[in-house]
Amino acid sequence: MPERVFVTAIRQYCARHGIEIDVRADGWLIAMARGPQRHFAFGYDIGLNSSIAHRLANDKSATAEVLVLAGVPCIPHRHFIDPRLVPAPGAEETMRALLMEHPQGLVLKPNEGTAGRLVIRVTTEPELRLAVEQIFNASQALVISPYVEIEEEVRVILLDATPMVVYRKERPSVVGDGTRTMRELARAAGLETRLGEVTSDQREAVVPNGERRILTWRHNLDAGAKPVLIEHGDIHAVCAAIAVNAARAIGIAFTSIDIVRVSGVWRVLEINSGVMMEALGKLYPELAHATYGAALDRVFGEPHGR
Repeated sequence: MPERVFVTAIRQYCARHGIEIDVRADGWLIAMARGPQRHFAFGYDIGLNSSIAHRLANDKSATAEVLVLAGVPCIPHRHFIDPRLVPAPGAEETMRALLMEHPQGLVLKPNEGTAGRLVIRVTTEPELRLAVEQIFNASQALVISPYVEIEEEVRVILLDATPMVVYRKERPSVVGDGTRTMRELARAAGLETRLGEVTSDQREAVVPNGERRILTWRHNLDAGAKPVLIEHGDIHAVCAAIAVNAARAIGIAFTSIDIVRVSGVWRVLEINSGVMMEALGKLYPELAHATYGAALDRVFGEPHGR
């Protein structure tokens, strides 16, 4: 199995700077030492963030609450804990009421977690009950957000309020030729496995010539989205500014922040304490390594770029 970009970047940084490195647990725990100075990286966390900032970022509901307090536009995340752990009278009724308030649907996901794991869209009460059961079987708490049509999703990677990387998440899609169905187009493009959320009618319909069809409502990189760099322009400026305000609101130093455009308005979707650049690193390895390197400069007190 190939080594993660995160681990490779740390290995190369340590080699350049004379830092001893000990990689454990298949790369999920990394010990670094230079003289008396010792530092650890765990998962995708390089250790620059305070414990409270880390906990806030890992808790989707708490992040949303803090952003509201700070006046930073965000997607709401309503928190529910597994009633088998803490009884919550009225929770089911509240969930059903949320579904009635948002007939376009709800999105449920674990309160903590990344990579789009167990992110489920529901539009009916039976779907809602099943999703709640699935998530509570794997997690102690879940969050519910109204489903919104995301026009665009951008990720901003920040280090000390400086945008290191800004990129758009481009969802998998096909372009019609007027003769083939969506399924046929997806198969030809090697994207047939991404059709799970497309209705059978849509799959078997011929796509008009030149028309683009998005294959999933998810923008997760693990669901097939591709990172497309945004190096300047209005979107870069707006998203970077929102990300800086969001990072300051929870006091986080090194982070990736997902920002979505809904009805023309940019809002924070999530803040991540661990900075994952696996998909980005496959396309732009030098950029990923430079970003991790800048963060490690902060960890070891090196002048940036040495």
